[in-house]
Amino acid sequence: MFTLAKYESDLLFGALTGNGRVLVVDDEPAVRSVVRMTLEKAGYDVLEAENGEEAIEAINAGENPLVLDCVICDLRMPKINGIDVITYFQKEYSHVPLIVLTGYPDTNMAVSFMRHGVTDYLVKPVEAEILKATVAKAMERRESPVLIHRSLSVLEAGHALFGHHWTRVEAEGLALLA
Repeated sequence: MFTLAKYESDLLFGALTGNGRVLVVDDEPAVRSVVRMTLEKAGYDVLEAENGEEAIEAINAGENPLVLDCVICDLRMPKINGIDVITYFQKEYSHVPLIVLTGYPDTNMAVSFMRHGVTDYLVKPVEAEILKATVAKAMERRESPVLIHRSLSVLEAGHALFGHHWTRVEAEGLALLA
């Protein structure tokens, strides 16, 4: 379902629109379509991949890696599943924020993903406003590595000094004050 030819001319220059480029990886065409339409209306350039294998091929096609600002990924997919795709992107493209979008919520898995750097964990069907807000938050995180570094420092300091396990939201709030 992914067509690289449409985007070849701007591989080095980022998204065609002002808000950024999002790759949606999901084996359900209806989900990809709704996510794409929602985000395009919000000003994002949206690419689609039907499964993990296609997503990895898409980002590595051609001489230059495809420029992405965010990846939204389902977990249960054929060929290469979402967990493997997320692991790949975290290793090879650690600067790209990742959002999980799944129809099979699992609290333990959500906590694990969040602890390992996934920006958010959404459950299908997701409301359009929540999806847009989550992608906007991912874009902000990508643009402010200093805030992320400060947040992690606050998390570590809070635990070391007080034995308190700060939530990421608490740490970001405190980091903004620092």
